[in-house]
Amino acid sequence: MTPSGAPIDETIVSAMRRALALASRGPAVGDNPQVGCVLLDADGTVVAEGWHRGAGTAHAEVDALAQLADARGLTAVVTLEPCNHTGRTGPCAQALIDAGVSRVVYALDDPNPVAGGGADRLRAAGIAVQGGVLDTEAEELLRPWLTSVRLGRPFVTVKWASSLDGRAAAADGTSQWITGTAARQRVHEQRAAHDAIAVGTGTVLADDPTLTARGDGGELLPHQPIPVVFGTTPVPPGARLREHPAGLIELGHRDLDAGLAHLAERGIRRLYVEGGPTLASAFLRAGLADEVLVYLAPMLIGGPKVALDELGVSTMSEVHRLRIHRVETLGDDLLVVARPRGTASSTPGGH
Repeated sequence: MTPSGAPIDETIVSAMRRALALASRGPAVGDNPQVGCVLLDADGTVVAEGWHRGAGTAHAEVDALAQLADARGLTAVVTLEPCNHTGRTGPCAQALIDAGVSRVVYALDDPNPVAGGGADRLRAAGIAVQGGVLDTEAEELLRPWLTSVRLGRPFVTVKWASSLDGRAAAADGTSQWITGTAARQRVHEQRAAHDAIAVGTGTVLADDPTLTARGDGGELLPHQPIPVVFGTTPVPPGARLREHPAGLIELGHRDLDAGLAHLAERGIRRLYVEGGPTLASAFLRAGLADEVLVYLAPMLIGGPKVALDELGVSTMSEVHRLRIHRVETLGDDLLVVARPRGTASSTPGGH
């Protein structure tokens, strides 16, 4: 059933699952959402498919329509409400109208008031429209993008690695390597799945990190996150960050809200916070972490080098409560993926 209570035909459900699989082929990074589209004929047979391949390329609906000489009378199954604005490409709602499709089924309403309204435009043209099909699955796929649009800031992932007793380093400061090869490679994959990666100036001065995303053989992955440095101390001229292939953003302050607003203006939707206890704790303390990734190594270290600093908790009623989304085994290590309890604000941003 859809949220409106209307029954869902199994052919449509199957087509939507296919559209979601197509959407996942598109880039997770960048300003645009991952969207897939399947076109069905009157018998429910798939006659064309499409997905969005990134900024400036055809949207999923247009990509699918381009494969046909005649789309009149077809049903379009799309993972996100067809857009209703002209950006780098024209409005998908109008493309569907011009193509003569008779029905449009989609999973999620577009939360952006600039791009939204496509469903109403389609209905006004006499096209049957149904929304809410597999909306839960689509919400999970697009969670980072939707969170960014609704909150008007990047989706924030906070990551750290620690021993089972919560230490990020030995008493002398050494921390290489707490986790094993498989866990460290997963970190590089996660870096590549974000638009930007954030550290504080303390980490830059202490570790001189590269913050690149690399493959098993040490090669640079195709997408590199832009390094972002929070803090007032300039990055030294000879720091390795100054040679990062994606450039460098030095904010020149520690204001998290202002920093996130600046990144949002630059089209950054996903931010990976990997900057040590001080920066990680600041994001958690401010309630700005949308997802927490904790790599746990089967070792005990003890001592003062804890993974997190002060979180502003003085009593149990003030603790930051999370829910475990999943747990992965990576060699001898565990990756715990946790999310804040509650939902993101519905405040729209841009699309």
